[in-house]
Amino acid sequence: MSNRETADDHDVVDILVADHREVETLLVELETRQGTPEHRRRLADVVIAELVRHSVAEEAYVYPIARKALPDGDEIADREISEHADAERTMKEWESVDPSDPRFDELLAHLTDTIRQHVREEENELFPRLRAATAREELIDAAAKVLTVKRIGPTRPHPSTPDHPPANRLLAPGIGLVDRIRDALSGRPNSVDELREKQQH
Repeated sequence: MSNRETADDHDVVDILVADHREVETLLVELETRQGTPEHRRRLADVVIAELVRHSVAEEAYVYPIARKALPDGDEIADREISEHADAERTMKEWESVDPSDPRFDELLAHLTDTIRQHVREEENELFPRLRAATAREELIDAAAKVLTVKRIGPTRPHPSTPDHPPANRLLAPGIGLVDRIRDALSGRPNSVDELREKQQH
């Protein structure tokens, strides 16, 4: 997401919670059904790009910490990854649906429910427990890695790609490069900043 903060003074939880707030703002705007179909499609594209980056970052650097630090970490990480997979399948379908099609709002509603439930679980359960069980230095180090993978990682859903390290860490930059080239060629915005830029032209 458009996090301008440095990882020096923020831990990984700060970064991920900021992501959650940004996506929620976009989802609320989509739920109002305001704006042209073109604007709603762009909003949806940015939501997808933000969620994909966020998911890839969590799977690569946050869930491995949970597996190591929490007694039920494997169970929590597996559940979160399963929720990501559900959201990713929905996004894959949603990315090709026209906003004038009733299916667009049905998929939005399903995705929104999935994401809000996921956010509640992370913010109420996983994140406080991670902070309590993990050295601050490790969480700050993870923040830097998360910010890096979000800059170079995928911006489109790829439901069949690996969601566990080390494969996901190795593949993310290459997939991300292809996604960003596709975005540039098609004029698809993949960040809030790009969306606002397009609105001004």
